[in-house]
Amino acid sequence: MTSAAAPGMVHGTGAPSPWLVRWAHLIAPGAHVLDLACGHGRHARWLAARGAHVTAVDRDAAALATMATLTGVTTLIADLEGAPWPFAPGETFDAVVVTNYLHRPLFNAIAASVAPGGVLIYETFAHGNERYGKPSNPLFLLAPGELLAVAGEAGLRVAGFEDVTLPAPRAACVQRLCATRAAPGENPGTAALYEAAA
Repeated sequence: MTSAAAPGMVHGTGAPSPWLVRWAHLIAPGAHVLDLACGHGRHARWLAARGAHVTAVDRDAAALATMATLTGVTTLIADLEGAPWPFAPGETFDAVVVTNYLHRPLFNAIAASVAPGGVLIYETFAHGNERYGKPSNPLFLLAPGELLAVAGEAGLRVAGFEDVTLPAPRAACVQRLCATRAAPGENPGTAALYEAAA
């Protein structure tokens, strides 16, 4: 399993990630957003309520069905690990959101889905989390600086990065990245500059 939630919670329910909330000002009203491995859609719901047009992708048809009548949300059933990338080559989004999900073969496709002027907001479990529970398999835990490397290889500008241990809703080690792709005519910047964890 590559996604996880706090004990007693269904992945995709509850309040939005504070990391997403912190960087949501980079997602303009009316933006086209990809919420990947969305579960029951806590972020799709929150973003749609802010005026975004969200494509919510997951392999769980029952979870996606809970969003069937939501304004601003289009659902897509897709097996992200056992089938081809579900979007056409070159298809991009104004924002790509990934939380509590890690499948390294998708890193390139995820980064390539960020449109010029767009933003990638990514947060998932990191090495050290095995001390606190699941996920504990290293395949599902980011190595130190791994999201920074992904951004650098994709030519994204890092606006914020953290590699931290969170105390709540349960103790967990996570990495968090917010990175942008330069719009035409903008300085492409560098992935070397980032906001360090407090």
